[in-house]
Amino acid sequence: MSYSEMKDNQNWLLPDGIYESLPEEAQRLENLRRDLLNLYAAWGYQLVLPPIVEFMDSLSTGTGTQLDLQTFKVTDQMTGRVMGIRADITPQVARLDAHQMGKALPNRLCYAGPVLRTRSNHSNRGSRSPYQIGAELFGHAGLDSDLEVIALALASIDKCHAGDVVLDLGHVGIFSALAKALSFDAVTKANVSDMLSRKSIPELSEWVASQDLDPAYADILLKLPEFNGDISVVAEAKVAIGDSNTRMTEILDSLEQTSIRLAKRFPDVTIHVDLSELRGYAYHTGMVFEIYAAGMRREIIRGGRYDGIGAAFGNSRPATGFSTDLRILADIKNAADTDTVQEKILAPVGEDLELVQVIDALRADGCHIVKQLDGQQYLARELGCQKQLVKQDNDWVIVPV
Repeated sequence: MSYSEMKDNQNWLLPDGIYESLPEEAQRLENLRRDLLNLYAAWGYQLVLPPIVEFMDSLSTGTGTQLDLQTFKVTDQMTGRVMGIRADITPQVARLDAHQMGKALPNRLCYAGPVLRTRSNHSNRGSRSPYQIGAELFGHAGLDSDLEVIALALASIDKCHAGDVVLDLGHVGIFSALAKALSFDAVTKANVSDMLSRKSIPELSEWVASQDLDPAYADILLKLPEFNGDISVVAEAKVAIGDSNTRMTEILDSLEQTSIRLAKRFPDVTIHVDLSELRGYAYHTGMVFEIYAAGMRREIIRGGRYDGIGAAFGNSRPATGFSTDLRILADIKNAADTDTVQEKILAPVGEDLELVQVIDALRADGCHIVKQLDGQQYLARELGCQKQLVKQDNDWVIVPV
């Protein structure tokens, strides 16, 4: 079969949203993966490697219906039980913390690996096969752990030289407190949170007008989408809420402290607060955040608090963390990077002991050596080499091609 026939053969097509990486991109991905995992290790996060497939009983525990819909399912031919190919690594890491590690102390874990989803969420190049990387902190419910995770997420972005960065902060506890005060049932909470997430103010106003709600709390509910801007919106929300709800006041205080401390630590990051940010409301329980970079229409990192996920595994623990798609970060880094590509050096064919020792020494120093094979007639450039190893005056030296 000729090359043109191979290109036209439909059997070579990958499914929609499934990607592969050729050498140059694969090397960029691997370099960034190492950089990020080394960063997480420097912050005390230990690497774990959950399996790519698990029984659905475990994989979908405590995650809601959305993840179940995103999960490809297969039947285990050995047991007859239904297995799922993971669509998100975070619940797996929560299971490891709760069930396998059994620590009472704070536990910092990180991970990196491919996931597979039944459909794209359109936030990662239309991919159904992201390479997910992230970090999770279990066992601490205070402000310090929220700050640590957000700071680590921003440090991850810094590895990509992303330029202008926007941090979007929210807290699902505000809506939870409102829903409790207004006695919303589960269906009502889901419907109202959906309207708020879509910023559908006319729809929300019409719905509130049709209900018999406490006027003070109904007014706060209608104002939630307005509390959307810089750090000053937290103070505006405090005025609107007044003394009506102690829990909401406590949440706003913590959000204000978080914003102030992050602004001092990351003066070049634009901090945005959105009290009606409720995407993932069914999953998250506290502070949530998203990170945006210049030129990107969607968030590139998403995270937040999801206390209690370990309860389904017999060990309820506070938890907060973040995740992202390594491919998106690599695209950003590639667009911003001015780093030179690692040069390759072509070594001649032969088993001369001195030549072999020189090649071994160069490789040990980090040089990329491509050795000619017997019978090869290719030039250095054809093999992707910018330099070559030649013998001059009885010494092996590196020269440009």
